[in-house]
Amino acid sequence: MPPTHLAPSAPAPTGRYLSLGEREEIAIELAKGTAIRAIARKLARSPSTISREVRRNAATRGGNLDYRAIAAQWHADRAARLPRPGKLSSNPTLRAYVERHLSGLVTSIDGTGFAGPKVIWKKRRAVLRQSRRWSTAWSPEQIAHRLRIDYPEDPTMRISHEAIY
Repeated sequence: MPPTHLAPSAPAPTGRYLSLGEREEIAIELAKGTAIRAIARKLARSPSTISREVRRNAATRGGNLDYRAIAAQWHADRAARLPRPGKLSSNPTLRAYVERHLSGLVTSIDGTGFAGPKVIWKKRRAVLRQSRRWSTAWSPEQIAHRLRIDYPEDPTMRISHEAIY
């Protein structure tokens, strides 16, 4: 049985993130004095990826910045576990905008009101469906696209329709 600090990380590497093996290769090559670009070519990764990895996960021991693969893997695993707040919960203006549009009560930036999208129903029970609240509300896709129109200069007022769901 391998030691616990050498056990593979919980999620399997997908190719997007550096694996423990790649981190060990980086540590070996750095100890040899190999340049960042040469290491990147050897691992078929971008030089900025290798540089960022060394800068973020270098272990300090006695004032020296030494890159250790095990410590780097531990730092990466810890960072992956940290919860990040959702965009709607951290931006109250965006949350209010989305809630307003989902409820069907929509006002423009200057305060004038306008109706939400009108859904055309052609089936037998169309009259009953049009009186429902969700028939006048905006869909998450419509809200995500409308944000770009209402706030063209504000990158914080962007959200995907998946995040709204």
